[in-house]
Amino acid sequence: MNTRLLFCIFSFNRGRFLEHCISTIEQCVPDADIAIFDDESYDEYTRDVLARLAEKHEVLQPGNQSTHKLGGLYGNMQSALEYAADRSLVCFLQDDMQVVRPLASDEIAGFDRTFDENPNLAFLHPCFLKGINRERDVSTLDFNPDLAAYRRSDTGQSAGQYFSAILIVRPSRLLDKGWLFRRNEPENDQQARQHFERIGHLFSPFAMWLPEVPAYRGKRKTLALKLAERARGCGLYPYKIMSEQEVRNLNTRSPDVLPIAEDFLECTNSNLPTPWGYYPMQGSRWLKKLNSLELALRRLFKL
Repeated sequence: MNTRLLFCIFSFNRGRFLEHCISTIEQCVPDADIAIFDDESYDEYTRDVLARLAEKHEVLQPGNQSTHKLGGLYGNMQSALEYAADRSLVCFLQDDMQVVRPLASDEIAGFDRTFDENPNLAFLHPCFLKGINRERDVSTLDFNPDLAAYRRSDTGQSAGQYFSAILIVRPSRLLDKGWLFRRNEPENDQQARQHFERIGHLFSPFAMWLPEVPAYRGKRKTLALKLAERARGCGLYPYKIMSEQEVRNLNTRSPDVLPIAEDFLECTNSNLPTPWGYYPMQGSRWLKKLNSLELALRRLFKL
């Protein structure tokens, strides 16, 4: 079984963000393997980026190298899971994310040992926590020293306790259970609950969603989404790669201090309001209603 960490990156029409994501992996985890699963991007710049990346990394698209049926995030995740069947460790990230610090080889070996020592564990979460969820996370996350990770207590929500679309996984553990990714996060969370222990959130995370990123829902932007992106000034705002001292501070803190992004990371755009936002319509009820109305009309008139 190959013990090198494989990053599977899921991409759609965000070439600049994909370039940045891949560059941070190359910088912070230079020994990692990278495979990009693109969901039929039609943006010309993104297609150029994919062509350049294909010169040094695996790029899988419908009708290209892949023999798997791709389409949609969870369909691509299933293809990635099967593609990586013989790998010991795989990390799934999306193109609007980045690796924020160097990831040492002994840490990767530690992930491997964690799966060895916990046969009912399926997923580890590699990301910092979002400041917008600070109050909830403080009240629901408890540190598990055996995992060197946090686990969430029962919140009564339909997702977020057993599964996340952003994850570190040992593929064979899922495939042995006949795992097939479902159409949404609640259904995948329910499937994970049937087979595995709760997901572990790393004590020392190494990745994060980028703030204020343009979004797609169903591959087409609604008017509400376009207005929200303009109002929030959405764009590419990378994080600075953490220094050795910053990583040391992260690793040596008390487990009582949660790894919340705003407390440990620095964005290159210091003018962004905090807590950082990750979805353009976040906090805007009228835009969400307008968005729902347009989507309903599209379905009604099959637009």
